[in-house]
Amino acid sequence: MSYPIENYFRPAVEFIPAAVSLSAAGLLMYDNSLFFMPKQLSYFTAGCLIIHAYWRLDQAMTVKRFHKNLVKLPKYIIKTTEIPSSPSRLFLGIGFKWDQRHTQRLCLAREPQNKKFTTQSKSYKSARKNEFRHEGKPTMLGWLAKQSMKDTWWNPVAPLPPVGGDPVIHGVETDESDVTMDLGERVGHMLVLGTTRVGKTRLAEVLITQDIRRGDVVIVFDPKGDSALMIRCYIEAAQAGREFFMFHLGYPAHSARYNPIGSFSRITEVSTRIAGQLPGEGQSAAFKEFVWLFVNVIARARIELGYRPDYQKIYQDAVNIDELALEYFVYWLNRDHPKWKDEIADVEVDRKQIQKSGRSEEVMRIVEYLRKNDMHEPIADSLVSILTNERSYFEKLVSSLKPLLEKLTTGKTAELLSPDYANTSDPRPIFDWMSAIERGAVVYVGLDSLSDYEVAGTVGNAMFADLTSIAGQIYKFGQGYGLSSANVKRKISIHADEFNELIGDEFIPLLNKAGGAGFQVTVYTQTWSDVEARIGNKAKADQIGGNLNNLIMMRVKSKVTAEILTNQLEEVKLMTSVQASAVTDNSDDRDVMSFSTRNEDRVSSTNGPMLTPADLVKLPKGQAFALIEGGQLYKIRLPLFDPAEKFAIPTDLEDIANSMNNLYNASLEADEYLIQEGRGSGF
Repeated sequence: MSYPIENYFRPAVEFIPAAVSLSAAGLLMYDNSLFFMPKQLSYFTAGCLIIHAYWRLDQAMTVKRFHKNLVKLPKYIIKTTEIPSSPSRLFLGIGFKWDQRHTQRLCLAREPQNKKFTTQSKSYKSARKNEFRHEGKPTMLGWLAKQSMKDTWWNPVAPLPPVGGDPVIHGVETDESDVTMDLGERVGHMLVLGTTRVGKTRLAEVLITQDIRRGDVVIVFDPKGDSALMIRCYIEAAQAGREFFMFHLGYPAHSARYNPIGSFSRITEVSTRIAGQLPGEGQSAAFKEFVWLFVNVIARARIELGYRPDYQKIYQDAVNIDELALEYFVYWLNRDHPKWKDEIADVEVDRKQIQKSGRSEEVMRIVEYLRKNDMHEPIADSLVSILTNERSYFEKLVSSLKPLLEKLTTGKTAELLSPDYANTSDPRPIFDWMSAIERGAVVYVGLDSLSDYEVAGTVGNAMFADLTSIAGQIYKFGQGYGLSSANVKRKISIHADEFNELIGDEFIPLLNKAGGAGFQVTVYTQTWSDVEARIGNKAKADQIGGNLNNLIMMRVKSKVTAEILTNQLEEVKLMTSVQASAVTDNSDDRDVMSFSTRNEDRVSSTNGPMLTPADLVKLPKGQAFALIEGGQLYKIRLPLFDPAEKFAIPTDLEDIANSMNNLYNASLEADEYLIQEGRGSGF
């Protein structure tokens, strides 16, 4: 029976029997007469001893590798061309399946007597101390500091990579392999949690690369603007021969154009997408309904007149509904009542009342003409209903609409969100989600939230509302509706970084029902509290979380966020050993035994959590726990991409990437300054 507690926290004593067996085998081979053995038997015995030595040596090396892993993990650098891609599995990284053994080892690693196995050597600490004091100085110690900082095979005290955290958490297992998940689980959607700068975007690169190579339609939302992510999307799309669209609010001169309300299956979707971004709690609900009604009337009129709705046209009509009403009345009356111009000449109106209402005399004359002749038409009746209210009164009812539209129609943003379809001299492409899906495109959406948080969130939310509508169309009619049956049916992979800045109420049906339309959503955020704060309702936030069936958790700082994972894990049995010794004296001179001693190891078990929130707080950068495929827990490491790998990219895209880097780094420096002053996010 083996010892009930596995223990690698000890010297590798197996080297001794391995050396003895190997030495004995050598003597037998050298001179079998020393052991009074026949030659044939000595060879057989030497072979058995060599096998025993190899077995013991392997055990010793396993212990030594374990010790080394506890303080320094082997590097994991690959070329992007080496990222595995499978039609049935999704590669997440390398690692192992976490079970009771690893929890047991982690507990042993944190016992005081095992501290020597989990801390750096004295020589390592001395090298770092010397570097701090003498780095860059023209002295012998300065030269020595320069050498000790080199990450080469001959440097035993090379500095560890700046990933922080506790390497013991992953070092408790030396046998790593590729960790993958079944692609069938992707339609259950995935949540990636991790504090800033721990590798969420790098994980996104790994997943996006596989999705593009697999042939999925890939849509990437990047609020903050990560240049490496944008470049990765372009490179993979180019290598796969796929069309690439870059929509970026920060670079309108190079961005593709997109109309969030230009495509729909029902007219009412236009007003739903616009009004859906307004507050709807408490007293705001009534005003939201008025806005929905107002925008719906405008959209119906515009479409009937042959216009494609966009934010600029909606805003123009919201500011001056009289012009739209006049245009529609003339269009309708010319079509259905050709003699109306002759008849309206006899209509009298109260000019004082018109001036008081703030309406146009010309349009109010037509309204009066329609009343007297009892003429009705659905859109015209809706416009008349609006015009019969005083202008100032109705503007108060829809006052919340104008700030929203002002955000979306100011400056260069208006050119991107309200594209001029008739302007053939503009080289910037125009796309919509349905055409992007049918063409198998890769779409990168940069929202530039570092420059304008409000507009970024509004645009991102509008795009999600549009995607939800597209999911409904595909669910009802199928992908490629109206096209040839030979059209390739693709999965739609949506990756939303910092998704808490993008979500609204329409995000719930996208997660809840879009799986049947082939949508598979992966969202990335820092804490779950960010989601609750954005959505403004804990029940709705929990509803969103309930539809994210796969979880990858990197280092987090919030206990509440960490408990999203730890609360889903079962308790495990942890073994503990207590050493006990006793001595018994005997004062009877007639008894031969005057005293006795007893030494024993008392092994007991207790139930404990498989992981604690503190373990997730200590994760190094680029490491994560993955809860996938129905509650299976894996510990993974993400690959670093080989910096020597180069790809050709267009000059304008490279300039945008450099600008994005400068903007993001400047933002980080500003945040660090505020933290030092006690005014940043750290306080």
